[in-house]
Amino acid sequence: MTHDFNAIARQHSAYYEGDRQGFQRAARTLQSIWRQRQNLQAAAALGSELPRDIAEAELLNYLTPGIREEVSAELKAASSNGKLYGTPRIYTNLLSSQPLCFNLFGELKRDLGLATSVISALRPGKIRRVSNIEFEHSPERSSKRFTEDRSAFDVFVEYEAIDGGKGFLGIEVKYHEDLSDKVASHKPRYDEVAGLMECFRPSCFPQLREAPLQQLWRDHLLAGSMLKDRDLGYSEGAFIVIYPAANPHCRAAVRAYRQCLLDDSTFDTWTLDEMVGVLSLATSATWVAELYGRYLDFSRLNDPIALVPAGSQDEPQ
Repeated sequence: MTHDFNAIARQHSAYYEGDRQGFQRAARTLQSIWRQRQNLQAAAALGSELPRDIAEAELLNYLTPGIREEVSAELKAASSNGKLYGTPRIYTNLLSSQPLCFNLFGELKRDLGLATSVISALRPGKIRRVSNIEFEHSPERSSKRFTEDRSAFDVFVEYEAIDGGKGFLGIEVKYHEDLSDKVASHKPRYDEVAGLMECFRPSCFPQLREAPLQQLWRDHLLAGSMLKDRDLGYSEGAFIVIYPAANPHCRAAVRAYRQCLLDDSTFDTWTLDEMVGVLSLATSATWVAELYGRYLDFSRLNDPIALVPAGSQDEPQ
């Protein structure tokens, strides 16, 4: 990406030294612009953060009253159901992908008819009816039945399949991330599940155990282990990655990951742009336009960003 966003980011109190040039800085700046449009105060000097007291009390990081109800219920139940939510980030960090999960799927959880319209359009020929949506879902953390770690899906969609069976989508949502986080310790169970799934190129195992692919691999293995567990009763399922089309690091990672697969029937990707487009066709609710404006309308930066074409100089190798 050739544009220098430093001046624009500073203008909106969104300059952060740790951001990479290009998409990450633009995404942080866009969140600060959204905050200003909502007349919300920034935390300290960083425009992409909200003050914790009011953000936590009023759940200002979320787009609708319905979504705020879902977040409140999730956080109240988290201590008893083992779900992990990062605080104070879930309240204060406008850039975080965890609030994005709720802003993207919260209203769908409340309206499964709308969820069916949207998800079936993104998975054509697969879904008769969405029956449930959960957040931060794992069937049993650290269990040897699955991946023997604490992996969980950001969003978990259960559905009735076209053939009448029970299916699921385990979804990972990314926004500004570059997938460069430190990798977790490798577990022999990962190799066992990978062998059962029979969909990975053997030559790719060293690559799958390292960044930027390991997190994707672990979540895909969780989906595979659930499909192999007869007690769960799933006849089909897949691991889905959602990310902005303009995020070059996510785009490169999912492309590299797909090249590691002999069979991609249990793996798919949707761009955030694609999903918001489907949402806008399925409903005229104002939260969809606000979702687009907050997360994807980079024209608000007064500089052309939109989509970075594949092969641009910003594309990671």
